[in-house]
Amino acid sequence: MADQTNSPALPTPSQIPQPRAFPAKGVPLIPGVNAVGLKTLYMKEVRRFFKVQTQTIWAPAITTLLFLVIFTVALGRSGRMVLGVNFATFVAPGLIVMGMMQNAFANASFSLLAGKMQGTIIDYLMPPLSEVELMIAMVGAAVTRAVLVGLALAGAMLLWPAVHLTMVHPWAVIWFGLMGSLFLAFLGLLTSIWADKFDHNAAVTNFVIAPLSLLSGTFYVIDNLAPLFRMVSRFNPFFYIISGFRFGFLGRSDIGDSNLAVLHSALGLGLVNLALGYLVFRVLRSGWKLRS
Repeated sequence: MADQTNSPALPTPSQIPQPRAFPAKGVPLIPGVNAVGLKTLYMKEVRRFFKVQTQTIWAPAITTLLFLVIFTVALGRSGRMVLGVNFATFVAPGLIVMGMMQNAFANASFSLLAGKMQGTIIDYLMPPLSEVELMIAMVGAAVTRAVLVGLALAGAMLLWPAVHLTMVHPWAVIWFGLMGSLFLAFLGLLTSIWADKFDHNAAVTNFVIAPLSLLSGTFYVIDNLAPLFRMVSRFNPFFYIISGFRFGFLGRSDIGDSNLAVLHSALGLGLVNLALGYLVFRVLRSGWKLRS
C-alpha cells in the first residue's frame, strides 16, 4: 500500500556486532610493549634498594676499600709491581668490578624469592607484563645497583693515595662492567626462581659466587699459578670479566698476549649473556617454581 512505511532492512550477520572475545590464557591483553608497566616495576625495584642505600651502595664501597688497604699493606709495601703498575693500582679495578657483580647478583636474587617467602609473588605475576618485560625490569634494576656501587667504589679507591686509575680503553671498562653485571643479574634471577628459602640463596652466594669471584685473578695474575690451576682459572667466567675490566684501565691483561684476545673475550661474554638471558626467559615462561 502507498501509505505503508517501508520497514528497515535487517542487518546481515557480518554487520551484527560480535561479543568481545577474551584472549587465550597466557596471552597478554595489552599488545606490544607495556612501557608504563615495565617502567613502574623497574622504579619499584630501584626504590627498594635505594631506600636502604647505606647497606646496598655505600657499605660495599667501604668493605671493598678495606680489602684494598689490607692487601696493599700486606703485599704492596715493598713496592711490588704487577703488569707494569704498583700493586694497589693493579688490584683496584678488579675490586671495583667484583663489587659490581656481587651486588648485581644480590639484587636480582632477592625480589622473586622474597615474594615467594612473603606470599606476594602474585604482585609480579598478575600485572599485564610479558616474561621479557618482567626480566628486563628486574635485570635492569640489578645492573643499575651495580653501576651505582661501581661509581661509589671508584670514588672510594681515589681516597687511597697509591691508586692511580686512568681509563686507557673506555670501551672495555663499559663493556666488561655492564656484561659482568648482566651475567650476575641473570644468575641471580635464576637463583631467585630456584630457591625456596633464603638459605638456598645464601648457599649459592657463599659456595659459588664468592669463591669464583675471589679465585678469578682479582689479587694476582694467573701466569703465577701452576699449569693445572692456570687452566682451571681459564674456565672461570669471572676471570675474563675482571681481567677485561682491568684491561680498560691498565691497557694490559693476563687474558692473552694481544689485545685481540681481550676482544674475543668481550664477544664471547656477550654471547654467553645472550644464551643466559634466553634461558631465564624460558624459565620465566614455564612458570617453574613461580606458579605452583
